[in-house]
Amino acid sequence: MFNPNLSLNPNKLVEYLQKPSEEFTKADLIDYVKANGIRMVKFMYPADDNRLKSLNFVINSESYLDSILTYGERVDGSSLFPFIEAGNSDLYVIPRYSTAFHDPFSEIPTLTLLASFFDKEGLPLKESPEYALRKACEEFTKTTGMEFFAMGELEYYVISDDSGLFHASDQKGYHESAPFAKFNDFRVECMNLIAQAGGQIKYGHNEVGNFTYEGKIYEQNEIEFLPIPAIRAADNLMIAKWIIRTLGARKGYDVTFAPKITAGKAGSGLHIHFKIMKGNNNMMTENGKLSDTAKKAIAGILEYADAITAMGNKVPTSYFRLVPHQEAPTSICWGDRNRSVLVRVPLGWTGENDMCSQANPQEKNNDRVPPQKQTVELRSADCSADIYQLIAAMVVAARKGFEMENALERAEQTYVSVNIHNDENKEKLALLKSLPDSCMASANALEGSREVFEEKEVFSPRLIDGIISKLRKYDDGNLREKTSGDHNKMMKVVKKYWHCG
Repeated sequence: MFNPNLSLNPNKLVEYLQKPSEEFTKADLIDYVKANGIRMVKFMYPADDNRLKSLNFVINSESYLDSILTYGERVDGSSLFPFIEAGNSDLYVIPRYSTAFHDPFSEIPTLTLLASFFDKEGLPLKESPEYALRKACEEFTKTTGMEFFAMGELEYYVISDDSGLFHASDQKGYHESAPFAKFNDFRVECMNLIAQAGGQIKYGHNEVGNFTYEGKIYEQNEIEFLPIPAIRAADNLMIAKWIIRTLGARKGYDVTFAPKITAGKAGSGLHIHFKIMKGNNNMMTENGKLSDTAKKAIAGILEYADAITAMGNKVPTSYFRLVPHQEAPTSICWGDRNRSVLVRVPLGWTGENDMCSQANPQEKNNDRVPPQKQTVELRSADCSADIYQLIAAMVVAARKGFEMENALERAEQTYVSVNIHNDENKEKLALLKSLPDSCMASANALEGSREVFEEKEVFSPRLIDGIISKLRKYDDGNLREKTSGDHNKMMKVVKKYWHCG
């Protein structure tokens, strides 16, 4: 039976098996391995540094392949997470079949899968960020009867030798095309490989940041994803970062997801959009306007936004980006189509007019766009984030919004209609809370509301302890003040966290 959701799907396993990835079984994977000459299996899983680690297997026999896919393997947890003691450190890694993809980089045909951590009792590791996200989503659905969907905007810089030809205007690179944009083809190739690995991509383009320095060209790009269930969204982002870096290394490009790479130039964020679904219905709008459901979720996220930075802004240079007048948020507020706020409600195709037929007179009487596209965007995070922790924290905070008796009132109080830094907003700005200005301040914010994230056993106390401890070790409470106006001192810090996350 023809399935339009599978037609044109770039994932080789989906194409071969003719079923969506969330329905993959062990038998499906073994079938694919046998039919496509796969000789290796690779597990990948995130560690405390927020990067994917790898474990490679040779397929010795079909029975060994079955064993790998069923029972996984042991790993040393103390080398992956600081909260696990060396004296009792063994963990299991068990593959998740829905994440399987044909590895685009291995010369020897390889099937790669993301894996989850399990403890010595064979239970999910409660300190694992991926488990926290899974638990957060379960509790959100129990409380609200709805499902949390997410998507990311992955921003990064590509750096290579400057040819001297067709320089783009400084800080004017937004949606630039060749020949002024130098890495469009690289981005497109990344997008193609991410899609083959199961990534649900919306689009890609050049971003604002574009400059030359000391014989190098620095060009900012962005790949934006489609909204899908939150766990899959986090998986997509992890795989995408690995692919972009790996392909960049093969081409001799430096690629950085660092939140700030130099003074006066656009920093890179990891904006996370979300929408709340009930069955096939997007609950973010009602009668063409933002719904109370959306406003309650926004209120919850704003209520705990300072603590969320502990999961989404993990290095000192994160707070070089979160400064006024840089299209990055500093005040805890929200608004429509407003890039100065922390939570933005972008255009959502809620108008009445048929734009398609106006642009294409030969196309008449198109159906009005259903309200499925409306999302809401959190703009504070960057790629130093632990993506699973970040989205889990957002889900927890959104759930709390539904439990706040005054959620709609708080949403009204924190709404800003125009740029928050405009003179007309001076009085309102003085009433708004600000985001933390350092890892130390984020740790303090998390400690102050840790019971919210530990509630219902979403974040384990040991995981929260580890997050707070790691952030405080940076001892960066007055780092922005120390480096202000001193470019060399700032750049020394920037280089230290050049490849964070």
